[in-house]
Amino acid sequence: MTVTVPSTVELSRAVGDVPQLDVAAELLALLGDTATEQRADTQLEALTLAVAADLPVLLWGEPGIGKTAALTQLAASLDLPLTTVIASVHEPSDFSGLPVVGDDPAVQGVPMAPPDWAVRLVRAGRGLLFLDELSTAPPAVQAALLRLVLERRVGALRLPPGIRIVAAANPRSSAADGWELSAPLANRFVHLQWTHDHDVVVRGLGGTWPRASLPRLDPDLLGDAVAYARRAVCELLATRPKLVHRLPDSETRRGGAWPSPRSWDMALRLIAFATAAGTSREVLSMLVRGTVGDGPGLELLASLDRMDLPDPETLLADPASAVLPDRGDLRQAVLDGVVEAVRRRPDQSRWDAAWAVLVRALETGAPDLVVVPAATLAALRDDDWTVPAEIERLAGAVSLSQRADRAAERTPVGAGR
Repeated sequence: MTVTVPSTVELSRAVGDVPQLDVAAELLALLGDTATEQRADTQLEALTLAVAADLPVLLWGEPGIGKTAALTQLAASLDLPLTTVIASVHEPSDFSGLPVVGDDPAVQGVPMAPPDWAVRLVRAGRGLLFLDELSTAPPAVQAALLRLVLERRVGALRLPPGIRIVAAANPRSSAADGWELSAPLANRFVHLQWTHDHDVVVRGLGGTWPRASLPRLDPDLLGDAVAYARRAVCELLATRPKLVHRLPDSETRRGGAWPSPRSWDMALRLIAFATAAGTSREVLSMLVRGTVGDGPGLELLASLDRMDLPDPETLLADPASAVLPDRGDLRQAVLDGVVEAVRRRPDQSRWDAAWAVLVRALETGAPDLVVVPAATLAALRDDDWTVPAEIERLAGAVSLSQRADRAAERTPVGAGR
């Protein structure tokens, strides 16, 4: 027989005397009883992918924006014990370790004893270490954090692989006695700008928050994902050697994401994870720009776009099956590449195939994108080459597009309003 033991509040109700603090505790428990739901959230997806990749993440956001709440919910969703360390209230020795003198220091040396929170993490073997208020930590504490963030060492203790590190910081303008992040420490993090989503906040206050979950990696794509990431980063840096290491001029920018061999290695890892997980372009953009900075990050994303473009020789070999990008700029790049391939190795059959590719582009996209490639391709014609029938199908679209452009040039600004 199951015996149900009544709570303190229920017993108090039975005798008609309910302590108000017990009632308050019951109300607080009801307020904290919230649910989660699967919901698209690019910020949360970027955070969980970086956590899966075992990279330290730094969340930047104004006070009260929900950084701490997001980390608490993340730890609960991933079933990881959460250890919160307020960096600004600790001494450097709390991260580098306290010297403990033994019986014979000349023989045994002086070991550096780790703090209790680090010992608890090692005993647990897994967990989420949350370094809060990082931008209010003085330079000496930031220097002590370098080894913890990069090497996962606290004193003589090494944190196990199951520990993930996430930090949070307020911009210096809104931080209490804030400091700029030192360049060596900043370059060890993936920087994510944390903002609030109105719908997420409203639904969360109603009792349902987004559920954090680790990305699902496809085991069959792991090898290809690594090769793809290495090719993307190496091809960009081979053509843009100045991007390998570029320390920003200003102190403020040094406290954010900037390119270095270390941060490029982090970007490479994130691309591999994002590829294996089928991550969206928006999430990958947040992660790459948060690792090497906006400018280099955008160049890397553009390089990834070019890598995904179809090979012009493949298109010339089978124009009828050509699959062209939907984005206008990428489609234009493909068509220009086809024409350039004919220019490099011209003959009648390749010239005819290029016209067939342009017809395919006309049938599946905006006609104005074929105007320049068609004009360039026509100029490549040898006198002995016969004119393919496909040119007739393009002539009308090209003529119409050119007339529309001339009409737009003649129309005064603001006309028709």
